[in-house]
Amino acid sequence: MAAQINKDMLIHELIEIDPGNAAILMASGMHCVGCPASAMESLEEACAVHGMDVDEVIDAITEYLDRKNAAKETEKV
Repeated sequence: MAAQINKDMLIHELIEIDPGNAAILMASGMHCVGCPASAMESLEEACAVHGMDVDEVIDAITEYLDRKNAAKETEKV
């Protein structure tokens, strides 16, 4: 089961859940995910700074994690 992603999670928590989340954030326009200061921002704060819709970013991350977990389940069969 994928981790429940929410707007209060810190950027570093999202990347710890799955390093692929960094690519999603960068593709969404958040190019500073490697910055030490950004690691301690919540997803909501980071999205606000970058003019991004936090719900759209959460949806993209959740979709990615769900697809990845589904692929792992398929491999087990």
